Amino acid sequence: MGSTTLKTLLMATSILATAGFAHAADTTLTLESWRTDDLAVWQEKLIPAFEAKNPGIKVKFAPTPPTEYDAALGARFDAGSAGDIITCRPFDKSLEQFKRGNLASLNDLPGMKNFSDVAKSAWTTDDGKDTFCVPMASVIHGFIYNKDAFDKLGIAIPTTEAEFFAALDKIKADGTYIPMAMGTKDLWEAATMGYQNIGPTYWKGEEGRAKLIKGEEKLTDADWVEPYKVLLKWRDYLGDGFEAQTYPDSQNLFTLGRAAIYPAGSWEIGLFNTQAQFKMGAFPPPVKNAGDACYISDHNDIGVGLNAKSAHAEEAKKFLDWVASPEFAEIYANALPGFFSLNSTPVKMQDPLAQEFVSWREKCKPTIRSTYQILSRGTPNLENETWVESANVINGTDTPEAAAKKLQDGLDSWYKPAK
Repeated sequence: MGSTTLKTLLMATSILATAGFAHAADTTLTLESWRTDDLAVWQEKLIPAFEAKNPGIKVKFAPTPPTEYDAALGARFDAGSAGDIITCRPFDKSLEQFKRGNLASLNDLPGMKNFSDVAKSAWTTDDGKDTFCVPMASVIHGFIYNKDAFDKLGIAIPTTEAEFFAALDKIKADGTYIPMAMGTKDLWEAATMGYQNIGPTYWKGEEGRAKLIKGEEKLTDADWVEPYKVLLKWRDYLGDGFEAQTYPDSQNLFTLGRAAIYPAGSWEIGLFNTQAQFKMGAFPPPVKNAGDACYISDHNDIGVGLNAKSAHAEEAKKFLDWVASPEFAEIYANALPGFFSLNSTPVKMQDPLAQEFVSWREKCKPTIRSTYQILSRGTPNLENETWVESANVINGTDTPEAAAKKLQDGLDSWYKPAK
């Protein structure tokens, strides 16, 4: 073989090798998150499913502990070292990052068509023009109950307010169980599992929430005071010393079989499944009167967005579009029962308790917690003040009317509805 032919052959081989190497160089996307608990789910289920369909793109899940996440992410954005894909807190924290130019608008992402306006509300600008995170999961409120206790006492699942209190009376009269496990010491429990759980039934969910933001309703109106009147009646069923009872105390009372009903967020499902030695069921917040429309707090909890300065924006958008797909929704929601997909395509849950919660979407109108969008940006913070007043009402230190007035006065001191 002549030297020229050999050189040509070596050159051709070298070009082929280089081309092959270029093709083999994968793009690696880094996914920021505060959900350290989800590491195994991402590494073993979600990322492999994406990578199988998207050769050439690798994803690295890089979580930061939840209490450090916001500050650490902010510092990485400032330093230009934040990951390509950002797990988004709901509402103001992510909105702030979008306003700073750290998160990209995702209006053009095809998968966004798979989500309702309520699903997108936690990651959409006040004027509704830009959505900047793909909605990933919500948590649903309701009541988890001890099926063995209900069967033993012959109690049917309550659907109305009157049936709910009749069931509590029956449990209390029997004396075997504390009727309901909830304390007021940690404050947030009284608001989140109490006021925000049952409240949408009275203020008509999204209808009332929108009117509050527009200034067309006030927290002192009957529809907003009434949930506090109902919560005040709860105090007779919470057991001795509920004022000193912490959130973990409430969880333990229920999972040890000492309480019959637990006002709940669906995030409890995973833990309760491992701890409770009895059969559990769940029911949505009872309606005021038979035949009334039912409402559930189906609260946006977690989304995922694009670092506006990512060097791999196109690959990251492929990943985000996959997160917006029904395939992702099914894997994610079943891997983390109690964190429900916000995708418009319903996901069949393998966990029976999770399936019970998510089935309410088919018969009840969804809303989000009333304090989370816009109304907690000032001082006093309406969300935190609602914690305090919900506990005060149940403890008997504030009347429902006095609590409502304090909340509205605090809101009026800084919030002026847009005209």
